[in-house]
Amino acid sequence: LLADHPEFVAPVKELVRYEAPVLVDDVSADLQVRAWRFSYNARGIIEVPNRLRAADTAIIFVHPWGIDDGQGWRTPEPAGVADFCTLEKNQLGARHTREVIVPFIQSLRGKVKFVMHSLPGGEDLIRRKLYRSFTRTPTAAERTEGTRELDAKLNTFNYRGEPLPAELKVSSDKAVIDYFKQFPGLDAGARFNGEGFWNLPIPVTRDADAQPADVVIYDAAGYEPLRKFLADHGVRHVLLVGYATDMCYCRTTAGYENLRKDFNVFLVGDATLATFPANDSPRHATNAHISYAALNNLVTQVSWVKLTKP
Repeated sequence: LLADHPEFVAPVKELVRYEAPVLVDDVSADLQVRAWRFSYNARGIIEVPNRLRAADTAIIFVHPWGIDDGQGWRTPEPAGVADFCTLEKNQLGARHTREVIVPFIQSLRGKVKFVMHSLPGGEDLIRRKLYRSFTRTPTAAERTEGTRELDAKLNTFNYRGEPLPAELKVSSDKAVIDYFKQFPGLDAGARFNGEGFWNLPIPVTRDADAQPADVVIYDAAGYEPLRKFLADHGVRHVLLVGYATDMCYCRTTAGYENLRKDFNVFLVGDATLATFPANDSPRHATNAHISYAALNNLVTQVSWVKLTKP
């Protein structure tokens, strides 16, 4: 399982695997989605075939942040952090988007109901001109104006924060406590990122190859508008891709912890990456977090999602 992209996710290996009957079985189904979950009580992996209607399905790309992609929003120097938190890790994430997620989305464009992207924050004046939302679709002229405004906003910001502390003061009896209070492993605040960094309009990454018909989900609006939009348009199934498996992918507005309450959610296990501190690859971290998610979610993979004739 999940053996198609071992550079990005280590394959899932389990001694016991069961075959279940079809779970989702739509009339006039044209999208085969084989999936699996793990059960400690069953003592193994259970593989589950599903037959979906593509027209009742949405692809949601969680947090395709446009960081270090040439649009202007970039990792602050000398010690700032965002997204996967180093330039090298962000570049790896961008390559995963290009090589795995984008071809997957392209294979289903025009068949699924929606391709959607979720972003932090609310629908600010600039992104309102750039992206289709639940309530409006910008004109071509608005998109041109929004692109110009985004460029100016992002490229006039001073991406400089403080350097790492030159020295630390620790007590003799609580040295470890004092050490980490002064120098934590992750500080994404104004100290290292600069005041106002997180107030900038975060764009959809260029690597996602977003199209004008794609819909952007804004986290600040909360889950209910997303639920209503999908339900009002007849969406019953969600193929979930994006970042990061252990954080935004599960717990933000368009994360699976929300969506699985109202929709048939399939986690595309090789179309997500977990954060990977202290490692040069996300493969083991992604394996661990997607395997844990499989306790209460169905996991599929890119090669298991196939269009068929009804």
